[in-house]
Amino acid sequence: MSEHVHRPSEQSGPSTIVDVAKAAGVSVATVSRALRGLDRVSPQTRARVERIAAELNYVASPTATSLASGRTRIVGVVVPFPARWYFAAMVSAIGRALRERGYQVLLFDLERDVFDTRLRLTGSMLWKRVDGVISINIPMTEAELELLAGLHVPVISLGYRLPGRATVAIDDRAAAGTATEHVLSLGHREVAYIGVGRDGADLIQTPLDRLAGFRAALADRGIPVREDWLLPSDWTAEDARDLARTLLANPEDRPTAVVCGSDEMAFGVFMAALEHGLSVPADLSIVGIDDHYLAEVFSLTTVRQDVEAQGEHAVALLLEELAEPGRATRDRDRILPTELVIRSSTALVGDADTPAS
Repeated sequence: MSEHVHRPSEQSGPSTIVDVAKAAGVSVATVSRALRGLDRVSPQTRARVERIAAELNYVASPTATSLASGRTRIVGVVVPFPARWYFAAMVSAIGRALRERGYQVLLFDLERDVFDTRLRLTGSMLWKRVDGVISINIPMTEAELELLAGLHVPVISLGYRLPGRATVAIDDRAAAGTATEHVLSLGHREVAYIGVGRDGADLIQTPLDRLAGFRAALADRGIPVREDWLLPSDWTAEDARDLARTLLANPEDRPTAVVCGSDEMAFGVFMAALEHGLSVPADLSIVGIDDHYLAEVFSLTTVRQDVEAQGEHAVALLLEELAEPGRATRDRDRILPTELVIRSSTALVGDADTPAS
């Protein structure tokens, strides 16, 4: 026999915590503890309270919960360029990980109309609104670091090492080295690189690290770098396409392989190659970094980074710090591995019939 739950009439307004307590046969305090995930509530009682709250369409007041616990159960996620794949994918991964733990995301979008410049964090954005902050690949100014310190909440950085904060990242230099070594192992010696950071950009460390990885891989094999083939880009497919149009225009002096600092730029190089009537990989091998969701569609060889795992690790560190302040210090940095994913965009130099393996 199923348990009958009395629902308030439409005239009585929305369900309250008192309605849930009466229907569940427990105290208001027990309902509050059960719905907030606190201890001292048996699993059976918690399950009953959660079921009845759902049937009554009861939603706890965030304000009331915050006053009772001193927590908002909201995490601020600060992102400089939310429309770009890496940032969008990371926000999505963080959001899923937080929702599974009963938290919500408050997104702070710092993007401006001028490319590669961003807004600055201000106290009014964050003050008393969040339990913690996850910053996605943002070099902070001294003023911003002081602001974060003054909030007295955990701050976890993704992709960029902030002083005194735990960081989750990949080794960008090693990732670019892996991508470059792959085409060198296929016999390519005329290799270009697209993805040099542009002066004045707010997002600069990743381009610097990946360029350093490219240079180091060539140096390890004693191969000189063509400085005129190191091309500054805004890291979009459109800009990379325009750069590659010029790079590939001269049949007497063009690379046999292009290493791209990101998959999105690699897509642009694909388009430029097609416009010039070049076959990939017979005439030009292309390798990227990231494993963008379209990389498989383009059959792009790339170095995969696990964005989902990085978001999960960042959330875990943040919640550890909330539970035990001082735990997530800089010595808890987590550098996650990357993986070479070989597809059909790379092949032995001058050999269309022998794809990379």
